[in-house]
Amino acid sequence: MKLFACDNCDQVVHFDNRRCVRCNHRLGFLPGDLAMHALEPRDETLWQLVSNPDRDVRFCANASLDICNWLVDDDGESEFCVACRHNRLVPNTDTQDGIDRWRRISQAQRHLFYSLLRWKLPHPDRAQDPQGGLVFDFLEDSIESNGFIVPAMTGHEEGLITIRAAEADDATREQARSSMNEPYRTLLGHFRHEAGHFIWNKLVRDRGGLADFRAVFGDERQDYMSALQTHYAGGAPLGWQDNFISAYAASHPWEDFAECFAHYLHIVDTLETARAFGIAIDPSGHEEISGEVDFIPYRARSAEQLVSAWVPLSIAINAIQRSMGQPDSYPFVLSSPVVAKLEYLHRLIQGAATAPQQRAA
Repeated sequence: MKLFACDNCDQVVHFDNRRCVRCNHRLGFLPGDLAMHALEPRDETLWQLVSNPDRDVRFCANASLDICNWLVDDDGESEFCVACRHNRLVPNTDTQDGIDRWRRISQAQRHLFYSLLRWKLPHPDRAQDPQGGLVFDFLEDSIESNGFIVPAMTGHEEGLITIRAAEADDATREQARSSMNEPYRTLLGHFRHEAGHFIWNKLVRDRGGLADFRAVFGDERQDYMSALQTHYAGGAPLGWQDNFISAYAASHPWEDFAECFAHYLHIVDTLETARAFGIAIDPSGHEEISGEVDFIPYRARSAEQLVSAWVPLSIAINAIQRSMGQPDSYPFVLSSPVVAKLEYLHRLIQGAATAPQQRAA
């Protein structure tokens, strides 16, 4: 994520900030230009941009609970921002726990949409695409009569992404990560992975790209449920690390694609953050793990360019984490076959935007 600046005083501003810490101006993110803006109140609901006083905006309706800091044009058709308008079921706002969960969920969702908007990737809602539009249900766990908690399932089906709301709680998410023997599990990771399934529908299946996909990931026509049952019963095949980014990616080509899509977003977004802070890795006497982000990651010429910058950075970040007694931030290895899959995704994403999608975004 890049750094922003307050329009009024030029103070550094971060993506999730609500107010400028220097001049105290209210801040909001405008999806149309992918920028944070300082605001002046016009009336009880309308605001004007400090940088453009003639432009009236209002906050997403979810700002009333401090769920969202995104803006909507005054003449927009929806009271919700371009991200929140995709939500169908949201956490219970009658309790503080429910509101706190939704805030953390929304933060991760907005990070996902920043990437979708930055690349102009398709994201029709159900009004635009009733059968396969992108829609989110944030599901509460159910409780049986005997008091047994049945966890809600995180998943995807034809544009419907379900996220277990309880995973917004660190303890619950860590318990799930440990029980499933996963090295990494975050809300943002869930959003990026499940969005990968949606993107596969829109950019591969619906655009006649199955042959190219199968040449890289394998044949997705193998029975999906049977493949998952095999994975959960016996785990990933021996030596999966040679060809897959994660054990779960080895279960089925669809999951391999979704995992690689999530990692592509992890890498690009983190590299953009490193570039914004001017971070370069240059350990004395260890030139083989030197690197800097001297390019715009969202405009990288290849996945190889991204990986060449990412490997030194991830090694350094992991070493810093260990020095603090924390687990590795990026506990994965990018083998040559995985880099080839990232290269496929790079070409797919970079070539995805068309004029109609840009208008829809």
